[in-house]
Amino acid sequence: MMKRDIIRIDEEKCNGCGLCVEACHEGALQIIDGKARLISESYCDGLGACLPECPTGAISIEQREAAEFDEAAVEKHLAAKKAAAIGHGGGCPSARAMSFAQRPAQMAQAETVPAAASELRQWPCQIKLVPVNAPFFDGAKLLVAADCTAYAYANMHSRFMKGKVTLIGCPKLDMVDYTEKLTEILKHNDIRSVDVVRMSVPCCGGLEYAVRQALIQSGKMIPWQVTVITPDGDLLED
Repeated sequence: MMKRDIIRIDEEKCNGCGLCVEACHEGALQIIDGKARLISESYCDGLGACLPECPTGAISIEQREAAEFDEAAVEKHLAAKKAAAIGHGGGCPSARAMSFAQRPAQMAQAETVPAAASELRQWPCQIKLVPVNAPFFDGAKLLVAADCTAYAYANMHSRFMKGKVTLIGCPKLDMVDYTEKLTEILKHNDIRSVDVVRMSVPCCGGLEYAVRQALIQSGKMIPWQVTVITPDGDLLED
């Protein structure tokens, strides 16, 4: 152990966007449970290439007792990551092909529970398409959800959509920052609360970030919360 510069991550500020992971050339960072984590002190060179990429200012450099930077260990780690990426087809973790076995409880439920009613209260529901001054926003509780969540989480309608105006989007596929549109919706309507439901994959952090920034820019101090869903349908945070 030695006293040296090393990064520090403020988990309260981290939105899990994953930009720091891409910026770290040593592979010292990873998104775990929806937050950026330093997976090994010996992988971090303390130079802070990840700092300017963080949109929320969650990363800083501090001087403290830490394991010495190990270049050989970094090379071995990066080689292992590359081999794993080739084995999984490479690319974004959220695009990785996966299939899930149906659980016994789900099979039993499918046989005994009648079809549920849709809780979608309005149309359109895409963030890009919805009018800023739509009448259904007046006095609404707002749900901003990643579009994959409705397929990953079986009770999406009854658990999250009921009684809310639902807006959906995918920052990766739409290739747009939703902040401006959501800010205008909040500014021009009497929104009572905002619930964000996102997937645990890094790119979904952009949705949470857009809502956070929209609340700040609109000046609306209203209740809001975030729920994270794993690709196999579990609630990671609630």
